[in-house]
Amino acid sequence: MIEVLTGFAVIGVAIMVGWIIGRIDLLGPTGGQVLGRITFFVLSPFLLFVVLARADVATLFSALLPVSALAAVSVFAIFAAVSRLVWRRPAGEILIGLLSAGQVNSNNIGIPLSLYVLGSAAYPAPVILFQLLVLTPVVMAIFEALTTDGRRRPWPILRRTITNPIVVGSLLGTIVSATGIPLPQIVIAPMELIAGAAVPVLLISYGISLHGQRVLGTPGRRRDILLAAGLKLLLMPVVAWVLAQFVFGLSPAEVLVVTVLAALPTAQNVFNYAQRYATGQTIARDTVFVTTIGCVPVLFVVVLLLRPGG
Repeated sequence: MIEVLTGFAVIGVAIMVGWIIGRIDLLGPTGGQVLGRITFFVLSPFLLFVVLARADVATLFSALLPVSALAAVSVFAIFAAVSRLVWRRPAGEILIGLLSAGQVNSNNIGIPLSLYVLGSAAYPAPVILFQLLVLTPVVMAIFEALTTDGRRRPWPILRRTITNPIVVGSLLGTIVSATGIPLPQIVIAPMELIAGAAVPVLLISYGISLHGQRVLGTPGRRRDILLAAGLKLLLMPVVAWVLAQFVFGLSPAEVLVVTVLAALPTAQNVFNYAQRYATGQTIARDTVFVTTIGCVPVLFVVVLLLRPGG
């Protein structure tokens, strides 16, 4: 489990570097926003293309997919119901909040964690594909609808969604993987170089946003953050375990895999979306922080209890 702690230490150092940059005001008052836009429009699309181009699309239909998808949809529904019916939050904040509760960090934490803890980096592939090919286009379409100056005509919304760089990168990567198109090194190497900058820049941008802020320090949104974090860290792994064990009858190894994946922290991309669409940034920022710290003991307990023969 030392490797798991090492992975989280690497992430923590990158966030701390961003906090220091914000503390000394190295990039000025708009530095974090600029890094966020670079990540959203340039770096993340390259990263998603590279990840999906290497993925086996057939894994999208593996036994892990329906469990992971249903666990996510369950917490989405609970958060949306409470946020809308009880707290009367605006649509943008509801969307950011439910994503904070159910969209897992399946890439930059999930892949290394899966390799170190579960023995293979391939296990997060169904979750990555579900989040990028199903969830992301839907989310982008809703955001575009909310930011289309009150005009809700389908074609402008669809056009802006399908031209969204996150969606474009995901679709192109999937096409390459599905068709088996060989990419020569002269093509893929520059893409890998740019993609490699996505995670550290995103983490540094996130660290900058933490400067001058106290976690759970914004009045009026603490309960949103606590609800999202509680659903993410506690309910989502339990739902995944129940579905895998008692509904789908998966093997002990597969039960461990889907439960570990469900216990991953909130994806930093949710904060990137909140920055891009200027809504729910406090909810996304604090939930990412709380779940990234809180998932460590949760993952230890999950592995201790569910590891086959352990």
